[in-house]
Amino acid sequence: MSDFPFTRDHLDAVLFDLDGVLTATAKVHAACWKKTFDDFLRGRAASSGEPFVPFDIDSDYKRYVDGKPRYDGVSSFLGSRSIRLPYGDSGDPADRETVCGLGNRKSEMVVDALETDGVESYEGSVALVKLLRHEGFKTAVVSASNNCEAVLEAAGIAELFEVRVDGLVADRLKLPGKPAPDTFLEAARELGVEPSRAAVVEDAIAGVEAGRDGSFGLVIGVAREGDPRALREHGAHIVVSDLGELLP
Repeated sequence: MSDFPFTRDHLDAVLFDLDGVLTATAKVHAACWKKTFDDFLRGRAASSGEPFVPFDIDSDYKRYVDGKPRYDGVSSFLGSRSIRLPYGDSGDPADRETVCGLGNRKSEMVVDALETDGVESYEGSVALVKLLRHEGFKTAVVSASNNCEAVLEAAGIAELFEVRVDGLVADRLKLPGKPAPDTFLEAARELGVEPSRAAVVEDAIAGVEAGRDGSFGLVIGVAREGDPRALREHGAHIVVSDLGELLP
């Protein structure tokens, strides 16, 4: 990219999503969602006689789950299949067939996968964050994940961000998750900057919509896989396949 899109004349802060933007954990989440939903759908098909239609990562994950708080993702996907389950509560065990139970089942799988395989960060993303901090920009991570802090620590990049607004913070403050802009707006508030003076960097349609609807000064979409057109259509001003493309 010939023109560096981050200028101190127009921006004071940059707010980054975690999974798929800073760390290569989006694939872990997608795989865990697929196993969670496929196990549930397979059991439901066996008991009801209905055909088993598996969860599709390319369509179902991106449309209904990606970037959203996990219980919202469960509700959204089940709704797409006209399946209704009791909501339950956050303390439901992973084997309980409630929205929260399925969400907790997926969360346990993610924790196990991260402990087994570790966390890889994207070199271009880390280089960009370090450059922005050197240039005086404030930085934050805004993620729907409850495991955000552990992932940042495991990747060795926690110290690069002044503010973290994750699933735990959103729950404590009663903030709706993406595509609502509230978590990004909270990060901007904690950094002491106006949304119009902050950039949002996202790989999920829900996150790009949050940046657009929060009236942020710049929304950058990261399309590592798939069609970048969807991110542009939902509010991204710039779309790249890797944040290293934005380095001057």
